[in-house]
Amino acid sequence: MMHVLPEGELCLPGYAMRIITLLESVGFEAWAVGGWVRDALLGQAGHDVDVASSATWQQCEDTLHAAGIEVHRTGVAHGTVTAVCEGNPVEVTTYRVEGAYSDRRHPDEVRFVRDIHEDLGRRDFTINAMAYHPSRGLLDPYGGRADLKAGLIRAVGDPYLRFGEDALRVLRAVRFACRFRFEVERATQSALNACASELAAVSPERIGQELDGIVRTGRAGWALLNETDAMAAAIPELSALRGFDQRSPYHAYDALEHTARVCRACEEFEGGVVQSELRWAALLHDIAKPCTYSVDDTGRGHFFGHPRVGAAMTREIMRRLALPSALIRPVCMLVRMHDHVVVPTPRSVRRTLRKFAAVCPGRAVSLTYQLLDLKRADAVSKVASAAPYAIELDGVSSAVRREVSKGAPVNIGELAVDGEDVMRELHIEPGPAVGLALDTLLAAVTDDDMPNDRAVLLSYLHDRI
Repeated sequence: MMHVLPEGELCLPGYAMRIITLLESVGFEAWAVGGWVRDALLGQAGHDVDVASSATWQQCEDTLHAAGIEVHRTGVAHGTVTAVCEGNPVEVTTYRVEGAYSDRRHPDEVRFVRDIHEDLGRRDFTINAMAYHPSRGLLDPYGGRADLKAGLIRAVGDPYLRFGEDALRVLRAVRFACRFRFEVERATQSALNACASELAAVSPERIGQELDGIVRTGRAGWALLNETDAMAAAIPELSALRGFDQRSPYHAYDALEHTARVCRACEEFEGGVVQSELRWAALLHDIAKPCTYSVDDTGRGHFFGHPRVGAAMTREIMRRLALPSALIRPVCMLVRMHDHVVVPTPRSVRRTLRKFAAVCPGRAVSLTYQLLDLKRADAVSKVASAAPYAIELDGVSSAVRREVSKGAPVNIGELAVDGEDVMRELHIEPGPAVGLALDTLLAAVTDDDMPNDRAVLLSYLHDRI
């Protein structure tokens, strides 16, 4: 059972109180609604405050402007303005109900109403369908507080209707379940599974936003195993992992469960403080196994080239979901490198750092450590005999620390010489040959253990290039 605060312990921020008080001082009704109410009951009131009111958006704007509060028309078609009070944005929306969702994404019409109960009845889940007033207390017509206490995600009213209105609610249910470590109520779960395929009608960008929210909770592994239909509908390539027998002496689980275990193990190895790129890489690291699968004469399965193919698939998936390039690049590199052999020698460590630096400048060290944790997670998610490799990687981590402390260069900008030195020593003009010479020097330092010393590098330039 979750600990839920008594409603008497809720404390609405002063700036939100002022908005509500101003609207009610001229005869309208107003309540705090949505995420702030939910999170406040859980003792996690960091959510922005949203206000629902019987006032139209024009009446809200006039009332708040008269009190000297800045107001922006952020969604007037849906009755929403955003007030900025004491530096805090507060969305104020007129009570409304919504018509049919012909496209399964947007209501065909929005109708403004005068009753807060009608407004709450259009919302997705009971835990989001509560309202709070500093004088009138908690308004909870659908049992949201009880569901918070029980740890349940339950649709408001008919779950098939709720998911049918907007299929993205399928992923929202999963995200809330992941975020709060809740279970999905049985009838809601049945409807969620039945309606998951309707995500095909939702824009990839909206799906990407919800999926990124799921991944950022650190519970993508739970979602893979417990909400497989929803996850596979959001990323169709995941469906091929379900029940996929890898026929390998190194694997004890099908590809889906192995992936879920890798996601969970990354959380453990990084102490729950995990960068988004590692979480996404754990989710997609074996995405190409089904399409690179082959069987040898002994009946053993192989996946030749799956890291390379997987990196290309990952790039396509994440671009389709409109995720930022700054996230896509490191994720693809981690997927590409997850089977890369790295041993605790200066040359191997430098080569690994250099590979990351070439694609993700400034991220080489952190991504190398993340790669090692991805490898550890991969090892402990196979057969028991593969798990000791996770311990062997401690030696690689130590080697990385040694190279970093020595200032080993991972890109040409960290060499003890620069382009001016190259042009002067080789008597050449600016052009591609300068970069080629610097790349050759970096390779020599990385591969031949040549010191990153200015005199040594200048001599190498003069004698060898």
